[in-house]
Amino acid sequence: MRNIKLTMMYDGSHYHGWQVQNNAITVQEVFQKALHKVLGTETDIKGCSRTDSGVHANMYCVSFYTEHRIPVKRLPAAVNHYLPNSIAVLSASEEDEDFHARYSCKGKEYIYKIWNADIRNPFLDGYALHYWYKLDIDLMNAAASHLIGYHDFTSFCTLDNREKGDFHRTIKKLSVSKENNMVTITVEADGFLYNMVRIIVGTLLYVAQGKIYPCDIPDIIKAEDRSYAGPTAPPEGLYLNKVFY
Repeated sequence: MRNIKLTMMYDGSHYHGWQVQNNAITVQEVFQKALHKVLGTETDIKGCSRTDSGVHANMYCVSFYTEHRIPVKRLPAAVNHYLPNSIAVLSASEEDEDFHARYSCKGKEYIYKIWNADIRNPFLDGYALHYWYKLDIDLMNAAASHLIGYHDFTSFCTLDNREKGDFHRTIKKLSVSKENNMVTITVEADGFLYNMVRIIVGTLLYVAQGKIYPCDIPDIIKAEDRSYAGPTAPPEGLYLNKVFY
């Protein structure tokens, strides 16, 4: 039995997230069908993360066990042959028996893209949030600095049955940058709660609007109450950018 890791990327615009659902098309469902055509058997696939509807991935990893003897260097091309253009396997490797795409992960990096201009960019529809009010990058970074470190992020989480137990996470990096009209928010952490990045983005946009001040962030964290933070930003600007093992 071999333990295989595949690294892929996908455009999530037309999918209802990663995880298989009963009444909607997901990335996992499409990927599993392609993999089945290559391996000839149903395969239990472990994904590195759950992504929501409309969220993209520049890097996404899965792992699975198989007795098939196809060389790993041939797997990407073989699977890609059956995948739509919106999903592409980048690489494959054979891992130790105990490797798990999710539980072996030491951290992830997400980016959120904002097109900050008066006029929308048609080529970014579904790939960046169009935000036409001027953004104060320095002010947003001042607020972001308070979120870096080990905190209880209950205030930055949508609570449902998938979030239970310890809500502490460590944000290692959180920065806001701008190049021409594109604003990019980058956040790296040892783990993320449901909607955590999108709520952080919504909160930083509230800071830019003057509805929240950077000095308010520590109190929002301490409140451990979702109502204290800003809104949940739309999904289309969000990308799982890197996965660390």
